[in-house]
Amino acid sequence: MTEHIILLHGLWMRGFALGFLHWRLMEEGYRVHRFDYMSVAATQQHILARLRAGMTEYGPEPVHLVGHSLGGLLALRACLDAKDLPPGRIVCLGSPLKGSSAARAFASWGRGSEVLLGHNRDLLEQGFDAWSGPREVGMVAGRMPIGLGAMLSHIEGEHDGTVAVDETRLPGLTGHCVVETSHTGLLLSADVVRLTTQFLREGRFDPSVLAAV
Repeated sequence: MTEHIILLHGLWMRGFALGFLHWRLMEEGYRVHRFDYMSVAATQQHILARLRAGMTEYGPEPVHLVGHSLGGLLALRACLDAKDLPPGRIVCLGSPLKGSSAARAFASWGRGSEVLLGHNRDLLEQGFDAWSGPREVGMVAGRMPIGLGAMLSHIEGEHDGTVAVDETRLPGLTGHCVVETSHTGLLLSADVVRLTTQFLREGRFDPSVLAAV
């Protein structure tokens, strides 16, 4: 049975940033598709409609979602209330599912900063209270504190330079793990690929997949 993965990039990125993940996940036997969208200019309604249409096109075989940062938030939002989508799991990579303090700090600088967060500003700033959707969701967070967010604002506790680990710990997640990498580094990590593949196949994280390498 063919299983599909749709990759979603984050804020201010485009699909080319997902090249390493695309290649490595294809090596694991998945059919991989990059979902390219205008993270600032496009409305959330438009983005979600396109994403759901793509999921339906690739089904009825399993269609998994792997989203980096804002991409993970959009993946959850797309699957929260939608019906008639094919089965599959979600893996979020460094997504501030409980809301981003860095985004809130950036928006507080003034109108120009608010505009740069685009139509997904509320989702970035507020996130979710808990996950109650039908899909199993796993989170891979980073804790190497190197990134733009750390320069723009103070981030409490462990963080990946942009998102605090605590901002990724949403109630209702099926699995959560932390790796030694930065926010951008999550897109270039072989460890992240191993953990993502394990969760998509088994619905759990086991750090021994890293220790065994």
